[in-house]
Amino acid sequence: MAHENIALIAHLMRRAGFGATREELEAYAAKGYEATVEELLNPEAQEAVDRLDLFRYHPGMFKPGTQAGEGSAEWLFYMINTKRHLEEKMTVFWHQIFATGVSKVDHYHELNYMIDLFREQGLGNYRDLLMAVAKNPAMIYWLDQNENRARSINENWGRELLELFSMGVGNYTEDDVRDAARAFTGWTIASHIPRIPYQRNDWTFEYRPGDHDDGEKTFLGHTGQFNGEEIIDIIVQQPACHRFIARHLYSFFVADEVQVPAWQITPPKDSQAIDILAAALSDSGLEMKAVMRTLFNSDFFKDARFLKVRSPAEVVAGTLRLTGGQEFAGPFFLPLARETGFMGQDLLNPASVEGWHTGEEWVNSGSLMTRINFMCERLGDTSLPGIRDIVDRLRVQGDLSPEAFVDSCLDLLGPLTVEDGTRQKFIDQTSLAGTLLWHSPDAEQRVSSMVKSIVATREFQFA
Repeated sequence: MAHENIALIAHLMRRAGFGATREELEAYAAKGYEATVEELLNPEAQEAVDRLDLFRYHPGMFKPGTQAGEGSAEWLFYMINTKRHLEEKMTVFWHQIFATGVSKVDHYHELNYMIDLFREQGLGNYRDLLMAVAKNPAMIYWLDQNENRARSINENWGRELLELFSMGVGNYTEDDVRDAARAFTGWTIASHIPRIPYQRNDWTFEYRPGDHDDGEKTFLGHTGQFNGEEIIDIIVQQPACHRFIARHLYSFFVADEVQVPAWQITPPKDSQAIDILAAALSDSGLEMKAVMRTLFNSDFFKDARFLKVRSPAEVVAGTLRLTGGQEFAGPFFLPLARETGFMGQDLLNPASVEGWHTGEEWVNSGSLMTRINFMCERLGDTSLPGIRDIVDRLRVQGDLSPEAFVDSCLDLLGPLTVEDGTRQKFIDQTSLAGTLLWHSPDAEQRVSSMVKSIVATREFQFA
């Protein structure tokens, strides 16, 4: 039972956060599963990350340029060091939905402000978050909303609001898109004067009544002289909106689904789970904290272990959380922030407004080698504190037979179950050197080799 509790908590922490060390898992298991869920849902009880530590040693990150990895380093620093696990995981969830990229926005700090918004409101009310996103300068610029005026309608924001951010294709008409765009005319951005020459501007939301189309509009069966607020209020009342967000939650936290454009023609893997999550959204008045409580305490979540391919952000942040030693943002930190991009997920720079294609599409022959090499290099380093803890936990078990050695490593790195054939190959591999004897000078090197072998397995690529 103790092992099963650890395995369930490990599953929760992989999905609700970026993984955890064995010491952390044991502490959470002692509290119990439901108590751990409640702690995750109430992040304000935990100490926040001190971003000034990052700015102190990397002052350029306060207003970063467009160098690869520079702008996303702050976000990775949070992922690795946060004690508010779910709060930070929700930033990745919402960024996947409300995708904006530096490739067009060209202001990393505006994108980081958007991530701050997700930290502040990601576990709050969905309607309030959607309203805040509609007024977010990075989003306004990303979807050309600053060019949407009464005499020159730009439909980009109105279309993506319906297609990708709230309802999905098939639940609205082209006339709805047009009148939604009309309702948001006049919502734009204003920039402040730079503090010094050539400094990047800060943007703020601005409403310009002179650019607003105040004529009558018909939207999803409602007619009136709508502004953007009324459009959002109509959207969030739609059952289609509740199911759309529910399916996003299932795909991100439970099991990989097909990509969003295919949802219209491909039913969800678990329609009953989507119904439960959609009902939780509706019944709670769109309060995400209540919905996430329902999700994490459900059987469909608890049973969905290792059904999601780890995203590059999960690979990098999870690996560095497990190894430890990254609490101080030294000179090495900027190169680390580039690693997710090498694996196919350039943080703060998705390929399109669709976000990234996830699940199996995270992995190809090139990205698979990149992620395995990254994990092997760091998880095989027995000088790092997290790996030293694994070595010490193995050592207290005494000399280990090949079978016990393999099973203990699988347990401490997961707990992880691999195919019988894979496990036997590991046993055969370590049997060549016989029993693991701790007085032997190569004992720790054998641990390192076994860890590298395990993280290179297919099973270790799943969360």
